[in-house]
Amino acid sequence: MPDDSASSAEARQLARQLAEDHYYAALDLVLEGRHEQAVEEYRQAVEADPRFTDALHGLSRALQDLNRLDEAIVVAQQISEIDPDDILAHTSLSILYQKKGMVPEAEAEGNKARVLGWKQQLKKGSG
Repeated sequence: MPDDSASSAEARQLARQLAEDHYYAALDLVLEGRHEQAVEEYRQAVEADPRFTDALHGLSRALQDLNRLDEAIVVAQQISEIDPDDILAHTSLSILYQKKGMVPEAEAEGNKARVLGWKQQLKKGSG
């Protein structure tokens, strides 16, 4: 009888490898200025591993570069749901909201990012 935990760990590892392959392909496309194709690669990376926040960050940024701000906001919100302490997610949301003229939302997200940054500095200082 196969070990279910070992096979599910192997499946997660394979999914993560596939996600990373798409992620690195997307990075190459961004460097080539091919943002539309990069978005597709990032989406495939996230499809393979929905919790791969690096790919989500890349996707949000590529969408921002394409001026698809509403889509970029949705992705940045996903990141902050997966990892509420992700400073970059809150910073990205602040920038995106600002670009849309949503000043109160931008300020709120900027404040969240600042507070998280301070908390991380305090942890480093006391550890």
